[in-house]
Amino acid sequence: MKQPRLSSVIERRLLVNYRVDPRSVASLLPSPLRPQQIDGWAVAGICLIRLGRVRPHWAPGQFGLRSENAAHRIAVEWDGPDGPETGVYIPRRDSGSVINVLAGGRLFPGEHHHATFDVRETPQDLHVAYTSRDGATHVSLDVSMVEHFQGSTLFADLEQASAFFQQGSAGFSAGRSLGHLDGMELGTDSWRVEPVEVRAVRSTFFDDQDRFPQGSATLDCALLMRGVPVTWNPLRPMPLPGTRDVLPVGNTAHSE
Repeated sequence: MKQPRLSSVIERRLLVNYRVDPRSVASLLPSPLRPQQIDGWAVAGICLIRLGRVRPHWAPGQFGLRSENAAHRIAVEWDGPDGPETGVYIPRRDSGSVINVLAGGRLFPGEHHHATFDVRETPQDLHVAYTSRDGATHVSLDVSMVEHFQGSTLFADLEQASAFFQQGSAGFSAGRSLGHLDGMELGTDSWRVEPVEVRAVRSTFFDDQDRFPQGSATLDCALLMRGVPVTWNPLRPMPLPGTRDVLPVGNTAHSE
């Protein structure tokens, strides 16, 4: 089934970013993808996003859906017809919406796993946590709003960090069919991010020392987006050489 063009509003999007040993993430990537690097570091992270008014692009906003979602992401590059291209590979998607779980890999790219979310917000602080129903993934994050971006090894300032993630707006992930990756690109004329300070973070993905030995994955920074209207444009599926099976992290079969 061809995935439709969708419209929505990013009510809240937290990008929690780690600097990672490229060797640790290379094993998670299907060919032809490779880690995108900054000064010898790969970039990976967690996207915790609440979407509102999700609907086909042609439909009025009042008919849209609202959901809490999460994705583990790795910044990647690959060789396109005109040279290297950049985006993200998403080995794991989770959602609090049953509709998203059922539609993942059909109307939306990539399979989604059902999860229970806990969100608490004040004007200054934000807590987002979730646990997947299959028990494979748990994340807990507490951040506070701050005026200045600081403490990052990967990025010199907020503008540099913002540009990096805006340029990586094409996302690819394994779908329900083998032999290719599903793709979708975020588009907006209102891109803007704010700095936040991470007060506490736990992630079964990044805390797993079998996947990331000690010192190979370090929290670098976090960014917040709020109230941004976006479109989600389907991309041509990316073929996998040799029809290699690529399963989202935590899966043991092609479907739930």
